[in-house]
Amino acid sequence: MRHCEACGREYPRDRPWRCDCGHALDYADPPASDGEPTDFDRDAGIWAFEDLLPMDERVTLGEGWTPLVDAPDWDATFKLEFLHPTGSFKDRGAATVVAEAQAVGADRVLEDSSGNAGLAVASYAARAGIDAEIYVPADAKAGKRRRIERTGAEVVAVEGDRQAVTDACLEAVEAGDGYYASHAWNPAFFAGTATVAYELAAQRDWSAPAAVVTPLGHGTLFLGAYQGFRALEGAGWIDEIPKLLGAQAAGASPIADARHGGSASHNDLADGIQISEPARADQIRAAIEDTGGDAVAVDERATRAAHDRLAAEGLHVEPTCATATAALRSFRDRGVVAPDDDVVVPLTGRNA
Repeated sequence: MRHCEACGREYPRDRPWRCDCGHALDYADPPASDGEPTDFDRDAGIWAFEDLLPMDERVTLGEGWTPLVDAPDWDATFKLEFLHPTGSFKDRGAATVVAEAQAVGADRVLEDSSGNAGLAVASYAARAGIDAEIYVPADAKAGKRRRIERTGAEVVAVEGDRQAVTDACLEAVEAGDGYYASHAWNPAFFAGTATVAYELAAQRDWSAPAAVVTPLGHGTLFLGAYQGFRALEGAGWIDEIPKLLGAQAAGASPIADARHGGSASHNDLADGIQISEPARADQIRAAIEDTGGDAVAVDERATRAAHDRLAAEGLHVEPTCATATAALRSFRDRGVVAPDDDVVVPLTGRNA
C-alpha cells in the first residue's frame, strides 16, 4: 500500500504517485529488524537490501555499492555515485521504479527530466524490455538527449520552462499513455535512493556520519537518504540519523532562501538542480528540521571553483555535484558542521 502523509489516505500499489489531495504518496517505513544486520552480498547491488525494499521484481544493471574515498583536503569522505552504470545516483531509483512498473504490468514508462533521471529510467526500462517516453526541455544538452535516444526511448522535446516539461508529461500520464516513473513523485524511486544510506552504514561498520551533504533540487537523494537512515535507526542498526545538508543552486533555491533570505545571484552552471518548486518541499523542510540540518544557496562562481578543484584531484564529475562540495565550506563557516565532524559528500553525477 501507499499512503499520503498529508491527509492519511491509502492507495493500492498501482496508484503510483499522487494523492487526491495533491500530495506525493509514500510507502510505509520498512519493517523494523528483530536482529543484527547480516553480511550483505555486494554482488547483488542495491538488491542486497531486498528486505528493506518493497519491490516484488528486480531490474539491475549492477548499480550500488559505490566506493567511499577519503578526501582529506576537504575534511570529508566522498561517495562516488558518479560511478553508477549510467553515470549518476539516479540509477538507484531507476532500478526500483522500473521494477515496480514491471510488477504492476506496465508496458510503458514516462518520465520528465532534463538529463540524468531520464537517461537512467530509459536505460533500466530498456533492460526490463519496457518502452520508455522521456520528456525533456527543448534546450536540453544535446549529448544527454542523444544518450537517451540511443536506449530506444522516445524523446519528447517541450518548449518552455521546466514546469512546462512536467505538465506535458503529466498530461500524457493522465491520458493513460503509461506508468509515471517520476524521480520527483513516485515513491518507488525514493525506495531506491534510500539504499545510499544502507550502503553508507554498512561500509562504515554500521555507524552513520555526523552529516551528509547533497545537491538539492527535488530532493531525490536527500529524501532517499533521510528515509534510509530513519529505517536504519528504527531497526537499531545505527544510533542516530546524520544531519542532512542540502546545496541549492542560487536563483532556484526556495528551501535555502526561506531559511536564510534570497539573493540576486543565479547559478545556471548547476543545471541538474534548477528546481524552483520541489514536488516534496514540505518533506525536505521536515527532514532538515528533524535532523538539525540546513540548506544553503551556492552561486555559480563557487560551483565553478569547486568543480575545477575536483577535476584537479582526478574526480571528473558534473558541475551540479560541485554545489555540495562548495556548500560544505559554507556549512563549516556557519557552524552547522564542526571542524572535527565526520562528513560524507556523495558525488552524484559523471561529467558528460
